[in-house]
Amino acid sequence: MKWFIIALVIASLLGSIMWVMPSPRQRYQAHLRLKARKLGIQVQLARVELPRARGETEPEVRTIPAYRIPRNNLERSERDNWTHWEVLRVETLDNAGLIEGWSWSKGQGGLSPAAVERLNAILSQLPDDVLGIESTPLSLTLYWGERGDESRLDDLQALVRPLLEQKI
Repeated sequence: MKWFIIALVIASLLGSIMWVMPSPRQRYQAHLRLKARKLGIQVQLARVELPRARGETEPEVRTIPAYRIPRNNLERSERDNWTHWEVLRVETLDNAGLIEGWSWSKGQGGLSPAAVERLNAILSQLPDDVLGIESTPLSLTLYWGERGDESRLDDLQALVRPLLEQKI
């Protein structure tokens, strides 16, 4: 009986240690977020309220990692007059000018037709796990589900770089 109790205590300790250990997915996320931090990208968990999709009565709310790329190329006057916009991957009635499957959450009509055209070119290339893009005077944010390998982070940063450079 004494050996049974000792084995039970050891098994309990090992179980507790294994429970605290991060899963392979959590290790991948930690590694990816550390790489993002080294690239100057802030990563936060954001609560995103999707616009009501067609046929829905309540908007869906998701918690998703937000990769915020700081804007360092704006003058003060540009910051003061910035048009804050956000597009999300959901089909709603508020999708004027956007490609199919994307809708405005904020800032509809605030961008020039040429800027919307450049935005659509980028939206069409985004992988399926990117839920949305938000543009503020402080940063450009990608709401990303963190699927794929770590090279996807470099690909996404290169893909949205024109939005930063062209101040969209």
